[in-house]
Amino acid sequence: MELSSPLAYAEDPRAAADRAAALERAGLDAVWVAEAYGFDSPTVMGYLAARTERMRIGSAVLNVYSRTPALIAQTAAGLDAISGGRAILGVGASGPQVVEGWHGRVYDRPLGRAREVIHLSRRIWRREVIEHHGITDLPVPPEKGGTLGKPLKLLNHPVRDSIPVYLAALGPASVRTAAEIADGWLPFLYAPEHAEKVWGSALAEGTAQRDPALGPLQVVAGGLLAIGDDAAAVRDLMRPTVALYVGGMGAPGRNFYFDLVCSYGYEAAATAVQEHYLAGRKKDAEAAVPAELLEQLCLAGPEGYVRDRVEVFREAGVTMLNVTPVGPDPARLIEHVRSWL
Repeated sequence: MELSSPLAYAEDPRAAADRAAALERAGLDAVWVAEAYGFDSPTVMGYLAARTERMRIGSAVLNVYSRTPALIAQTAAGLDAISGGRAILGVGASGPQVVEGWHGRVYDRPLGRAREVIHLSRRIWRREVIEHHGITDLPVPPEKGGTLGKPLKLLNHPVRDSIPVYLAALGPASVRTAAEIADGWLPFLYAPEHAEKVWGSALAEGTAQRDPALGPLQVVAGGLLAIGDDAAAVRDLMRPTVALYVGGMGAPGRNFYFDLVCSYGYEAAATAVQEHYLAGRKKDAEAAVPAELLEQLCLAGPEGYVRDRVEVFREAGVTMLNVTPVGPDPARLIEHVRSWL
């Protein structure tokens, strides 16, 4: 099992990158840079490439609506070049809240768009000649004043002609797609106790269609990490995040995180979180998040408990444990967990 950490993206990116560099020295294998509606991920990833030497740098995630497939491929190839072959392209559909509310794009055909990005990116990195007609926005035909243009291929020679592509996915169809065509899967709010029940069938169906040349599907998941006796206080740090996603990242009926928590068996709690959050009662929404769910999402407690928790994630199929260390010495905590893996 490898060890990674998400970059704290809602703060000074240079300070966050400095901390990531310290974690690299402690044994971290990869760092993941989110975007959502904060600073753009590629800018921060480029800075990280200059500040680090060994660990891989992944986007988690670039949504497939706000950039063209070709630009996503160019961005990944550029990052791979300046980092010396350390890039991971994490892509996903995000959700209507970000895509429609922030980017002003219609949230349609998420799986088709994801497939298009992955397929075209791999062709572009191989420097194949591309004539892209688009999944929805077909070019204007010449007889109506448009031009299809000359087929093109990437000007630069990529460091690698195959950059790992990880797909963020939660619903059965998107998880099935990840297992079929992606190098890795990026689930969010991953509770390993429920993984087989919620995603087992989709993973099996996708794997049955998978090209053996891709190798086994990599799975990146984890949560807050802390060793000590104040586990409840550490887990409570997750309450605002869970409340935000379950309660506010999408209208009722269009919130994938709400649906996920319901599939875990917490439908009543999820409904209460959503009602409180959408009514502006954020603290009430946070209080409505079940303590049991927080425990499943985190790795916090005495050393023996945390060590057992790591094994629970491993046995659920996680190949890269993605943790946010909490405490006065994050690097020491990463070193400690690294020694177990």
